[in-house]
Amino acid sequence: MIESDAFVQALQDVGFDFFTGVPDSILGGIIETLMERRLYTPAVREDEAVAMAAGAYMAGKVPAVLMQNSGVGTSLNAIISLNVIYKQPCLLLISWRGFQGKDAPEHLVMGENMTQVLDSVKIPHRTLSEQTLVDDLRWTAQTFMKERVPVALLLKKGIVKSLHP
Repeated sequence: MIESDAFVQALQDVGFDFFTGVPDSILGGIIETLMERRLYTPAVREDEAVAMAAGAYMAGKVPAVLMQNSGVGTSLNAIISLNVIYKQPCLLLISWRGFQGKDAPEHLVMGENMTQVLDSVKIPHRTLSEQTLVDDLRWTAQTFMKERVPVALLLKKGIVKSLHP
């Protein structure tokens, strides 16, 4: 398990300096660390967070948006009509709720179809693992800047330390 503070530091080390999103239990430790470092701007909805990240990018920041995978559905129009069309890159840190059918019923459909949804709208993605953390973050930063598109890192439960076990 990756400690939240080490994960946030690794994100900062590759250049990310603006973080927004909506609460999620899997991302709770990351959000808490970001708040402690005064780096997190909360959003009410995922599409609002995507818009805030686009504004931050235009102001010279390197943004990341934190959301659970159901939030991808909520924000898909904003991601496509703002980020993709206008080359507004952002990192989407997505908790993979419903992975392998393990979660509350409301997360199962999106959990089963998460990668296909991202593939269908051509959002490059990787599933983060402790063993590949450095490579995943390097890939994220390179893809983000080279292609200037949203890039997604999927986080399964337990990969980064959360607030509650």
